[in-house]
Amino acid sequence: MLNYLKISNFALIENAEVDFSSGFSVFTGESGAGKSIFMSAIAMLTGGRAEKSGIRTGCRQYTVSGEFSIPPALRDRIATQLEAAGIDFDPADFRVTIRRVVGTGGTRNFLNDAPVGAKLLAEIGELLIDLHGANEQISLLHPAHQLELLDNYGGLTGMRESCRKIQQELNALAAARAEFDRNLPDADTADRMALIAEEIDRIAPAPGEDRELGAKQRLGANAREVLETLGRMCNILTENENGVADQLGTVYHDLSELEKIDPSLTGDALRTCAELQTAVAELSGNLASLGDKVELDPEALAAAEARLSELHTLKRRYGPTLEQVLTTRDEAAAKVKEFQQARARREEFDARKEILRRQLRDAAAELSAARRRTATEFLDKTMQKLAAIGFNGAKLEADFTAVEPGSSGMDRMELMFNANKGEELRPLRKIASSGELSRLMLALKTVLADADAVPTVIFDEIDMNIGGETANKVGRELAALGRRRQILCISHLAQVAARADHHFKVEKSDRNGRTVSRIVSLDDPVPELARMLGGGASALDHAGALHRELHSR
Repeated sequence: MLNYLKISNFALIENAEVDFSSGFSVFTGESGAGKSIFMSAIAMLTGGRAEKSGIRTGCRQYTVSGEFSIPPALRDRIATQLEAAGIDFDPADFRVTIRRVVGTGGTRNFLNDAPVGAKLLAEIGELLIDLHGANEQISLLHPAHQLELLDNYGGLTGMRESCRKIQQELNALAAARAEFDRNLPDADTADRMALIAEEIDRIAPAPGEDRELGAKQRLGANAREVLETLGRMCNILTENENGVADQLGTVYHDLSELEKIDPSLTGDALRTCAELQTAVAELSGNLASLGDKVELDPEALAAAEARLSELHTLKRRYGPTLEQVLTTRDEAAAKVKEFQQARARREEFDARKEILRRQLRDAAAELSAARRRTATEFLDKTMQKLAAIGFNGAKLEADFTAVEPGSSGMDRMELMFNANKGEELRPLRKIASSGELSRLMLALKTVLADADAVPTVIFDEIDMNIGGETANKVGRELAALGRRRQILCISHLAQVAARADHHFKVEKSDRNGRTVSRIVSLDDPVPELARMLGGGASALDHAGALHRELHSR
């Protein structure tokens, strides 16, 4: 419910802060006092249009803020929305604060002090407040919402959810089919892909083959030079007279002679020289073995060069790397396979679609039958409420139209209404009288009170053009609805206002040469009720008696 409303520099309101409670609250005051300004401020909290023209003269911006307590029935749904938007909240004390700052340069919106867009405010606001006014979009006027409320009233949400899930599967299947068709090659493309795969398969490259062949080709092309170099090095080390090995032999002999004279003269030199002789011999052997790997085979070299030429052709066409050539081959083969199996895949899509459509038709038909049964009970109860608030000759019917089965079933339903006997039934959205519309909303809201989770309902001048006993009945119904919902109501009738749990008076006055509106919570509403009854001593007595009578029960 709405806990408080704070307004600054909005239209005639300089500063105002109002604390609200549960139950039935009424707003009264002279015409033009500014009651509609407060209703507009509340509407702004729920994503309503923020008009720059509302900035109070001489100010740069205006601010409207409020706090809502979230009832248990809405907590999971709103928590999901807040989490998705990255907005912090306390699940143990679930409250939502909304603030809108409207300036000449634009509008800033905050939810729990986090900046948000007006779209999110509207999405959450429609769950928190149902505002019924002459110039407001009223949720109950939309056929889709009427159908949803009927489902809630009849406990049909589970059946409706089944339809939604099946339709969701159908939508996913349609998207998969569209993606399949979009990516499916035509016959010419499939032929071209087959030729590509065939060409690559004919050459049959192996991963890394071009690198290995390139190394062998380079070695083969320089084989003579390599062998000559290796032979020259082996000669230097061990093959020639007076080579490195021979020189080390002479050194080793001379060190041995020195050691005979005095072992301390040679130290580790003799051992080191022996190690060098061994290392030179091993190096020479390794170089000789390298030569064994080099082939002077012109045919092998020609074959390697021919193979490299084939691989380079593939890389030029489908590369530039051999790995990309192999990837191209796999993709081309996959396209050919898709084309060859297209008919079978389409048949699979069609078979699954037919199964889901049959399931949806069955689920929708079951839901439709349940709706028609529920509508009879719902309309009977609503007609009783209409009679109780003065619509003795009224008539209300549910006009069902069959539509293609979808996420909400196979029905389009619109409530049809006439206020007086003999008149033509018309859709609720085409009711011209705001007074009739508001009272009809009251009747519907009373019946749907246990089905609709919206915690706060606002009625703007629900008592327009009524009086007498009908006014008493309207007041009684509002008070009854206030026991299940927070009700905020603008009223001009003492019979309605006298039944309120909380009474607020909106008044305007001159301050420093300017008109200012303010709202006052009345501890004693009797003087205001007397004003509404015409004023004077008799009206004051009547108002006091009326208030005592209604609040002593």
